[in-house]
Amino acid sequence: MGKDAVFRVDGLRKSFGHIEVLGGVSLDLHAGEVTVLMGANGAGKSTLVKIISGVYERDGGTMSLAGHDFATQDFALKDFAPNTPAEAIRAGVVTVHQNINDGVVADLDVATNLTLDRLSGSGAPTLFNPGRVRREAKAVADRMGLTIDLKARISDLSLADRQMVAIARAMAHRPKVLILDEPTSSLSSAEADRLFALLDRLREQGVAILYISHRMSDIRRLADRIVSMRDGVISGVFDRKPLDYEGAVNAMLGRKIRLDRIVARNSAKPVLTIDGLRIAEGARPISLTLGDGEVVAITGLVGVGKTALAETLFGVRKPLSGTMALNGKPYAPGSTGEAIAAGVFLVAKDRGENGIVGDFNIQENISLPFHKRMSHLGVLKRRVERATARQQIRELGIVCRSEKDEMSALSGGNQQKVMVARWMSQAAKLFILDEPFQGVDISARRDIAAKLRASANGRATLLFVTELDEALETADRILVMSEQTIVGEHRNADIDLERLLAEVAGGPLHSAA
Repeated sequence: MGKDAVFRVDGLRKSFGHIEVLGGVSLDLHAGEVTVLMGANGAGKSTLVKIISGVYERDGGTMSLAGHDFATQDFALKDFAPNTPAEAIRAGVVTVHQNINDGVVADLDVATNLTLDRLSGSGAPTLFNPGRVRREAKAVADRMGLTIDLKARISDLSLADRQMVAIARAMAHRPKVLILDEPTSSLSSAEADRLFALLDRLREQGVAILYISHRMSDIRRLADRIVSMRDGVISGVFDRKPLDYEGAVNAMLGRKIRLDRIVARNSAKPVLTIDGLRIAEGARPISLTLGDGEVVAITGLVGVGKTALAETLFGVRKPLSGTMALNGKPYAPGSTGEAIAAGVFLVAKDRGENGIVGDFNIQENISLPFHKRMSHLGVLKRRVERATARQQIRELGIVCRSEKDEMSALSGGNQQKVMVARWMSQAAKLFILDEPFQGVDISARRDIAAKLRASANGRATLLFVTELDEALETADRILVMSEQTIVGEHRNADIDLERLLAEVAGGPLHSAA
């Protein structure tokens, strides 16, 4: 791996009003290296990336980009100051943002999305040529190993497929510097492996890669070095082999993390009982019981039916067969409204599409489903709404100036905390969370997990998670899903990890108690 600086940030500063977000960040990206950037929510990662990619202007410091030719290895650094994302892209600095909708246009088809920058940039053809678009899109898709129908509309694709299209669109620019912000958050294991193989090829070609992630599996697989960020500055650089992963996390958090396992609780009082539930044709029926005060995690690979089961419990879809009971009474919601009225709440998987209302502030986002409960004679009691929001901000540690802050001003982790706060603001009988830790850092993840466990009495809590670490750190019991059914059950004490991993990987079915 070469040590030539393809991209250099020196003393970068940025403030919003009186709040300094970046306090003099200096960072080199090297040719043929994957630099992993770790930082808690609010550390300044997103601001740094938006300055590099031309979304924000910097207040101080410099950036420089190598005007190099890989063949000649001429790495002369030149001033880099993009005023727009398009300028950054033309210079060879390409970013795939965490918000998938920033990288694709939902109303267009896959082929047009893959070639969109060529169609709209300088030097774009005057006349639209569908045949040329499809040929160019196919070439991009083939290089990426993308097998999605090029005629399909983005809005009709799954979250994972949209993520792959956004990444493929970025790759079409053949970047000098590639920045990826939590790129595997919506990808299956096979899709992530395909991305990793592509990044390996780009690394061999001399591309400098900045990879933002909190997933240890990603970091261990890809990182040539790790840079930790805290409070708007670089708090640690780890490049000696073997890489010090624990040291990088500690530098990110500013304190030594505790890896104490939870004490699994038992519950004798059933809250939710599922009997013979089938959520897909040909799938084995699901039968399980969730108890009062119990936190249960259902884990498994992407596409095994976790979201389908969550949506069935929340009234979004109907089961093919089987019955459910809530506190001993039949439960068969015909809509989300009926589910909420019964005391069943869901934190949806995609907070951007199914959770956050971007034009609303924190207070309004938290109160949104519960206006009737907060109203008198049809008039919303603003004092109650405000007090509820302030309490949730305090209890979940949401980093903000006040409950009036716009959602766009919050980091991804704090946006996720608002979504959890919304549904925790009222008493639930069954609280369902579908990938609640997606795109949040370790500190925010543990804040949310601690709050879920501390408030668990009086309800059953059901988490759907892909990452096994999240289940181990949060749940009293762990269930494994494969092929739209439950294939294993484990109490979170002295777990047989080999057996659990075999079940996750789709090994022989085990009957769940």
